[in-house]
Amino acid sequence: MNLPLRTLFFEDLSVGMTETMEKTVSSSDVVGFAQLTGDRNPIHLSEHFAAKTSFRTRIAHGLYTASLISAVLGTRLPGPGAIYISQTLNFRAPVKIGDTVTVAVTVAELIPERSRARLTCTCSVGGEVVLDGEALVKVPGEAKGKRPVMKL
Repeated sequence: MNLPLRTLFFEDLSVGMTETMEKTVSSSDVVGFAQLTGDRNPIHLSEHFAAKTSFRTRIAHGLYTASLISAVLGTRLPGPGAIYISQTLNFRAPVKIGDTVTVAVTVAELIPERSRARLTCTCSVGGEVVLDGEALVKVPGEAKGKRPVMKL
């Protein structure tokens, strides 16, 4: 899932611009997220426990799925230098181990006086929306000086 970095300034953005990425969720992703966050809810980690729930199998953390939006914002649209202001999240359906999540981020509104962009964000699995919401980000402007571009 290593997206190549793309640096966009506020002036490069236009309403309707969209960036997508796909990520197949692995067991090690979910275990690693649990280790990083401390969220060891057995619905995420124990197949035995999860089998007794309405989901019948382990599911990824909702915020793991949401973090895939952050990956798009921080690497592609708008990219390095963008600063998260806020994010709304609506969890619509579970993401299971082995699911391929498609993340789409679209510029919905540009606020030039504050160098901010409002972005619609959706995560879907097999065409079904599993998470949606909006992000507000501050985007550096080209006139304010070049931001550093990292080469990885």
